[in-house]
Amino acid sequence: MRSWLFAPGDSDKKMTKAVESNADIALLDLEDAVAVENKPMARQMVQDLIRANAAHRARIWVRINPLDGPYALDDLAAILPAQPGGIMLPKVYGRADVERLDHYLSALEVANGLEEGSTPVIILLETAEAMFKTGDYKGVRRLVALTWGAEDLADSVGAMSNLNADGSFSFTFELARSLTLLGAAAAGVPAVETICADYKDLEALKARAEMVRRNGFRGMLAIHPAQVDVINAAFTPSAEDIAEAQEIVEIFRANPGVGAIGYKGGMLDRPFLSRAQQLLAQVDDA
Repeated sequence: MRSWLFAPGDSDKKMTKAVESNADIALLDLEDAVAVENKPMARQMVQDLIRANAAHRARIWVRINPLDGPYALDDLAAILPAQPGGIMLPKVYGRADVERLDHYLSALEVANGLEEGSTPVIILLETAEAMFKTGDYKGVRRLVALTWGAEDLADSVGAMSNLNADGSFSFTFELARSLTLLGAAAAGVPAVETICADYKDLEALKARAEMVRRNGFRGMLAIHPAQVDVINAAFTPSAEDIAEAQEIVEIFRANPGVGAIGYKGGMLDRPFLSRAQQLLAQVDDA
């Protein structure tokens, strides 16, 4: 799940492009991208599109509206019969929201003849309150990833901008990114980076994607098909990365019981072995 490409749920053209793209996840949006008056129509359009693309169902996810608003239950009731690959829950405030969603999904799965517990969830941390609870999701049922939203978080804290003069995120938003990464690690799920709003600046996207991957993120949200290949490349281990990881694993395998070992003029200890094993696991899962 390297690339998550948003598409508005009231646009057949954009949703179809997302499904036909190289994105690992086509993320059909019923929330911010759809005006209130268009939400009923969008629900039906999303359901129809999922049914029409049954072969791609596992990679077609839906962002529903927040649980504290009036639209989320209608979203779920409309789309669960079509069996989407998963659900993104925005405006999460804490663990209780995800557990509440789990109950809703269980009821709808049973009502529609689906396997109970079969619909996975990614949560979107984008409120001030959520950032104080990023470490609370260990063991939460259905949860497969955490991501964060810099734009809505700026609105939540009343910031005029979330960027420094050089285009990097300012301190509060870098902190939010770090807390999301730490929360995902605590929960044992991947962290997914937020969007790069300037979809035309692919060099900036490449630099950010490569940076956050080094820091521990495993994927990134996208708002335009042109961003997908850049994101996929950034989060795919290179041949050199794989070869080095395999070499490190073999060195420790050949020296059982050794805590630290010399390698290319330096010393490797167990954390290096763990990182090499995690990288190879990413390749196996691809």
